[in-house]
Amino acid sequence: MDGTVSRVALVTGASQGIGAACALALSEVGHRVALVARNASALDDVASGLPGESLVIPTDVLDPVALEEAFARVESAWGPVEVLVVNAGAAMSAPLVKTTDEDWQRMLDLNLTAPFRCLRRALPGMVDSGWGRVVVIASIAGKTGGARIAAYTASKHGVLGLVRTAAMEMARTGVTVNAICPGYVDTPMTDESVANISAGTGRSSEDARSILANSQPIGRLVTASEVASAAMLCVDNGAINGQGLNVDGGAVQS
Repeated sequence: MDGTVSRVALVTGASQGIGAACALALSEVGHRVALVARNASALDDVASGLPGESLVIPTDVLDPVALEEAFARVESAWGPVEVLVVNAGAAMSAPLVKTTDEDWQRMLDLNLTAPFRCLRRALPGMVDSGWGRVVVIASIAGKTGGARIAAYTASKHGVLGLVRTAAMEMARTGVTVNAICPGYVDTPMTDESVANISAGTGRSSEDARSILANSQPIGRLVTASEVASAAMLCVDNGAINGQGLNVDGGAVQS
């Protein structure tokens, strides 16, 4: 680890994409990593590729009892969570006037309420130990509006507000709370966006992917490892607090 203190980390949505990349980045510098997601076999695959110690904890983060049990299992095995990466989330696309109550609630439950419960559960232990890092994977949709993503955008604006408030409350405790705000990342979630564009426009999947890539000034999709490296910056640097770091190739400059 070359001087890095080994910490206890928990990553939600760790079975693929950004969550898996964050788990790998944490493990590579010597942190023990608890992997949380619904798909047990996918978690096993991620765990098999980590160089360090890991725990596989199949959990639906929408279930508050199961989420509590996940934290308790980590505490029983290793002690309190010191690094929390909240990555589990989802997107959906529909015009605002065709967004159902169920669509709306699902986005709020997964992208805002579940992160709130994770922070509420993890922060006391971090405060008690005088050190902690929370990184929430948000979205540039938390900073700007976008057509056909009203529920998703509202949930991401909400979670960014949650991060900023928690950061202010934690500022003198040794605990920092930040968000990473990616643009379009080369992950399964973007694959779903590509499929939706193809279905709605009749374009090929290749054309649809190019549309998303070219919407970013760098002309390509962001990689999951690029998002993970931004998350690690927040873990490593205690002066970064209350921020929403954009990782979007310059699409939203703030």
